[in-house]
Amino acid sequence: MTKNNSESAELHDLLHEARAGNVAAFEQLFQRHRDTLRQIVALRMDPRLSSRVDASDIIQDAHAVAIERFADYLERQPVSFHVWLRQIVQDQLLMAYRRHMRADRRTIHREIPLPERSSVALAERLTEHGPTASQQVTRAEQIRRVRVALRQLVDEDREILLLRHFEQLSHKEIGYILHLEPAAARKRYGRALIRLGKIMRDMGLTESQL
Repeated sequence: MTKNNSESAELHDLLHEARAGNVAAFEQLFQRHRDTLRQIVALRMDPRLSSRVDASDIIQDAHAVAIERFADYLERQPVSFHVWLRQIVQDQLLMAYRRHMRADRRTIHREIPLPERSSVALAERLTEHGPTASQQVTRAEQIRRVRVALRQLVDEDREILLLRHFEQLSHKEIGYILHLEPAAARKRYGRALIRLGKIMRDMGLTESQL
């Protein structure tokens, strides 16, 4: 049995135990994803919010919500356990922005204001198949230019590019997290790519340089 198959079988067993009422099984499931979820939150917290709340607080809030909704998830299982948790975390992060960033509340609807480090991470992912180790100076400049281009996108566009390219989620999974139909998520992603492509062309770059 391969590692992935072994992990899938273990996940299936834990879900089965949780359905039977084993609370420890749920905690094991959540613990498997805690570090990844915390990294996802930290990537999206700008200095204004992180000075008031820690990423671990967001994860703890998500944990409490997940416990409340777990029975419903087991009944329906609309997506993978990770994506289900991922949506809860997204919603809790959005609520934290609304709760703590009162001055900007009118501008925070369904999109999370993304900090600069999100552009850094996305630029590195978009250019990871670029120059070889002997061309690192060239790649560093490439990353810098893509960061500049990404910075010109609205948060909605950068968010969906992060979900697609950094987290490598499908359109169905992205739609679930953002409360969109898969077709709407696909269209939003396509529009974001078009806008990024135009910005890059205006800067003298091409998509082939990604």
